[in-house]
Amino acid sequence: MSFLLSLFKIIKFMLKNHPNKFSIVSIIFLVFLQTKSFSQVQLTDSNLPIIIINVDVDPITNEPFAITSDPKTLATMKIIKRPDGSRNYLTDENTTPFLNYNGRIKIDLRGSSSQELPKKPYGFTTLKVDNVSNNNVSILGMPSENDWVLNSLAFDPSLIRDVLSYDMSRKLGNYASRTEYCEVILNGDYKGLYVLQEKIKANENRVNVSKIEKTDNTSINLTGGYITKSDRANIGASPTWIIEETNFIHVLPKPENATVEQTEYIKGEFERFGDNLYKYDLENGFQTIIDVPSFVDFMLVNELTSNADAYQYSTFFHKDRGGKLRAGPIWDLNLTFGSTFTNSSDVDQWQFSNANKTGPWFWAGLFDNRTFPCYFSRRWNELIQPSKPFNLDVLSSFIDNTLSYISEAIPRENERWGTLENHAIDVVKIKAFLAERITWITNNIGPYANCSNVEVPPLVITKLNYNPMTSVEFPISSDLEFIAIKNTGTETINLSGVYLKQLGTSYQFPFNSTIDTNETIYLSGNLNTFQRKYGFSAFGQYSRNLSNTSQNIVLADSYGNVIDAVEYFDTTPWPVEADGLGSYLQLVDTALDNNVASNWQSSSNVILSNKSFQNSSSIKLYPNPVTNALFIQSVKSIESIKVYNTFGSLVQNSLVNSDTFKMDLSSYSNGIYFITVYYDNGFMTRKIIKK
Repeated sequence: MSFLLSLFKIIKFMLKNHPNKFSIVSIIFLVFLQTKSFSQVQLTDSNLPIIIINVDVDPITNEPFAITSDPKTLATMKIIKRPDGSRNYLTDENTTPFLNYNGRIKIDLRGSSSQELPKKPYGFTTLKVDNVSNNNVSILGMPSENDWVLNSLAFDPSLIRDVLSYDMSRKLGNYASRTEYCEVILNGDYKGLYVLQEKIKANENRVNVSKIEKTDNTSINLTGGYITKSDRANIGASPTWIIEETNFIHVLPKPENATVEQTEYIKGEFERFGDNLYKYDLENGFQTIIDVPSFVDFMLVNELTSNADAYQYSTFFHKDRGGKLRAGPIWDLNLTFGSTFTNSSDVDQWQFSNANKTGPWFWAGLFDNRTFPCYFSRRWNELIQPSKPFNLDVLSSFIDNTLSYISEAIPRENERWGTLENHAIDVVKIKAFLAERITWITNNIGPYANCSNVEVPPLVITKLNYNPMTSVEFPISSDLEFIAIKNTGTETINLSGVYLKQLGTSYQFPFNSTIDTNETIYLSGNLNTFQRKYGFSAFGQYSRNLSNTSQNIVLADSYGNVIDAVEYFDTTPWPVEADGLGSYLQLVDTALDNNVASNWQSSSNVILSNKSFQNSSSIKLYPNPVTNALFIQSVKSIESIKVYNTFGSLVQNSLVNSDTFKMDLSSYSNGIYFITVYYDNGFMTRKIIKK
């Protein structure tokens, strides 16, 4: 009777939460698991990392506390991973040099339908010794954080679906959870093969958006960052809002922390996207609201894998402060590649128009859009080329290499749970599915000629001040940052829709803003500080700040077509003088490739310019070098003159309103100074030497 009740509970759960998705095979599989007796496996050593978790003991029962969905349970975790990559032994659990992690965690059950299986999925948070404070640590080579997932590989007899999908997405240039196979022992019981992976959260090494606070309810602060998902609501919880029977749920901010203003704002962005899906102008068109490349890549991964959950479950979005709405990252792709555990992973069906489930209407709407399908097709045809991420040979090679890596653990997994009798057959089916799926999509995706050679404006990133040196007058380094962009063409350029494409620093040029021929404009970290420091107004202020170590700055048109890109580093061969030592990066010549380090030099010239006179005969400064009096003569009336020292400090600011001026420099210390002469329509800078 208990077996029947348990089985009924699981089937009821799956039908309620996954209608039209799970197949009869999955029901048979559940019956099999409920009637099976499981073997114990003694693990002694492995080529994979070994994770040992011991849950704290209940002093009343003298047994480990139960691991539940809520609250989390305290435990100790050790990860055995020899630094040299050699074999790992269980006997190394007390050998400190061989422990990748040795400390406290709090652990819980995670997942929905997978939580009902005998082999459980877990989430855990790394803690400091006080058992309260989160402990950001690097685990198995992944960037430091405190929230992690132990993926149990549920409903995936191939053991590779999630790992393959995440790798595909990362190779497209998008963030997807980093993964590492491992073998897990919980309270002395071998639990089998797992994938340790990153949990989706805001972090510069995960979803690189700013963390919105409860006080961020107005102006630019209200615009981000957000992480939102379409998914089932947790037990006892309600969705934040619903679009066409699809739940939308806050991830960042947490539902309990979201203010009314924040919920209304991000909900409004989705509504604005839907309302403008068939508008294409550069003021309100859909491409000014969403980051088109992220939606293209997100849909392509879900379509190639034929993800049964796509667009309705485990579907994430994110939006940075001042940035566009983006799709992703991908998550939970176990019901993919023709999985027999679902009725919905077809080889010859678009998932966005699958009758079983399609999610909100805007997914299918994008394919009916006038321009999106062209970019969708262009990207697909790029990705299936030789050596590219969606090429069948590349995918097959990754599958083979991955299976070789975990081959030793596969028999132990099957001995423990008995679910892999058809493992080899399933892998063969995945490869066959990919071959057929790639052919089907290629034949049905449509043309891309209209967007194959998009003309982009001649804009060049010419200066980067990513780690400015501070001073008493300017104590905040990030406020002094700037990005200089020059129009190298012969015509004025309309900047409508142009934006900084990569996460980390966000800016989209206002509608109908322009840049004149040969003009340089500046985007700054702080408008007021830029004005005080450099003597003129920056064009705009970007959100967040530039990285002090490395960042990829990509200038793109409204559809994401790259105009110019620079990925700088704070190490050689890049000029290291620009790393907090008082200089900034300056492109040697606009005709050079500005993504090559040798084409950049460091500059300490604190006098920037957006428009300046190039005719040196229009002004005379004498004598130079100067001891006491400096005479300035100009062919036109001078409005004002500013003098800066080599540290960028303003030494003198004089109103002139004449074509001649005499300056007394007798009190100046000996050295180099920069004099900027301002006119009604521009300015000119000259260097003088005081002796």
